[in-house]
Amino acid sequence: MTSAAARTALDLTAGLPVPDLEDFYRDLHRNPELSLQEHRTAGRLAERLRKAGYETAEGIGGTGVAGVLRRGDGPTVLLRADMDALPVQEETGLPYASGTPGVMHACGHDLHVTWLAGAAEALAAGRDTWQGTLIVVGQPAEETGQGAERMVADGLYERFGRPDVLLGQHAAPGPVGFYAHSPGLIMSASTDIDIVIHGRGGHGSRPETTVDPVVTAAYLVTRLQTVVSREIAARESAVLTVGRIEAGSRHNIIPAEARIALNLRTQSDEVRERMLAAIRRIAAGEALAAGCPREPEVSVGATFPVTMNDADTDRRIAAVHEEVLGAGTVLDFGPVMGSEDFPRLARGGIPYSYWFVTTTSAEVWDAADGDDLMAKFLAVPSNHSPHFAPDLATVVPGVRTLVSGALEYLAA
Repeated sequence: MTSAAARTALDLTAGLPVPDLEDFYRDLHRNPELSLQEHRTAGRLAERLRKAGYETAEGIGGTGVAGVLRRGDGPTVLLRADMDALPVQEETGLPYASGTPGVMHACGHDLHVTWLAGAAEALAAGRDTWQGTLIVVGQPAEETGQGAERMVADGLYERFGRPDVLLGQHAAPGPVGFYAHSPGLIMSASTDIDIVIHGRGGHGSRPETTVDPVVTAAYLVTRLQTVVSREIAARESAVLTVGRIEAGSRHNIIPAEARIALNLRTQSDEVRERMLAAIRRIAAGEALAAGCPREPEVSVGATFPVTMNDADTDRRIAAVHEEVLGAGTVLDFGPVMGSEDFPRLARGGIPYSYWFVTTTSAEVWDAADGDDLMAKFLAVPSNHSPHFAPDLATVVPGVRTLVSGALEYLAA
């Protein structure tokens, strides 16, 4: 028997204004904005929320948007979409490709905003079918890990009410038509680390008078690769990436310092702390071996928490998604090494469900190299790729996932 939430969700989304939502998506994609610069995007979303009847506020935490619709007593549900783009030069060749050089919606946040707008409008139009309070949030600066915390610190819940449950979703590579849930850990923690190696600069013709930080940095980059392979148990998941190395200004100048930027992905605090300790120890050891005049500086930058779904909440949302979207469409592929700041909206232990929506078009998927699912998954453009281009066929199902998830709690 189909649940009331599933039946109502299908009814409310049967007549979605698909051409309008697709045009909205194309406009957002054509006009990407970097973290905490999402003024136009926020304005476009706020405009739609006001028109749909939401009490709406802008500028929360910088460029955040929130709208609330109250329908008497009942639970409070928060739906969230992130809004920021990335410093990536688009190479999709789409007719609606980014018009801003060096900036692109390469992670699907434009699609997230479109899904949120469509769901907010459908739930507002069908407000007589549910009871409680609905909060919809357009969050800035997910990519830098700042946005959720900034909105909460700026009084989001004091102004709109503390939710009983949080719901969010993310576009992901994979053939259109699947919805990935994990009732527990679904995304990893992320930690940025910067290392400054201090050498003694000089002329390239007289290296004996210098302490070359470039050579030390090269040894350090190589040695850091042993942190995961030799210091983390095989049963644990961890990734260490050297994303940037910078030193010097000319061919014949040995510089006085070198800089290395790292990113860690971990699934527990214990592993994270063990990796940090290893990085500090290795950096200090390499600098000592090279005779550096000062110890290296190791500083921790942006961090993202693990995304840990409340198991009961996620199972409940996954069940209604399968009712609405069809048997076999919901799967659990376990936790991934990507990271999110969504959990920071859950301050104080608010339960949440966060899931993925696959968005690779059938044409791209079928043409990808490989004969099995994993080979094709590795071959198609992923998030943060300059070729990432979600299929607009996902507009309707992405709206339905949010609508059905909200109604699972709000349906009268």
